[in-house]
Amino acid sequence: MTAKAKPASPADAIDPEKALVPTVQRVNEMRVRKGFWPKIRSTATRIPFAGQALAAWYATQDPKTPLAAKGIMFGALAYFVMPVDAIPDIFAGIGFTDDAAVIAAVLATLGAHVKRKHHEQAEAALKRVRDDAES
Repeated sequence: MTAKAKPASPADAIDPEKALVPTVQRVNEMRVRKGFWPKIRSTATRIPFAGQALAAWYATQDPKTPLAAKGIMFGALAYFVMPVDAIPDIFAGIGFTDDAAVIAAVLATLGAHVKRKHHEQAEAALKRVRDDAES
């Protein structure tokens, strides 16, 4: 980001008109790279959409996934990892409904780019994370 560039706000992460702006895309990718695994480790046993979030993560890591699809997926994953969102995650029962809706919308729209191998990688990672949580 240049000195004159305005930092991306949390709202930019999910704004469809800004999702593919290079600055927003870089910020979202940075947020996800830093916060995704800690968030998954702390929530995987409590959220039913952990597998879908992981599949989206693996799709973003695949060089064959188109850049535009990666940008939008990073936006959805950034929303998941951000501590500030529409319904705070600390509210039991409903705290992750907005995160689940964002992940579901992205997968409904871009599901063709989330391949079988991404789902298989997600299942294996989810099993490891849940096994670690039980030990």
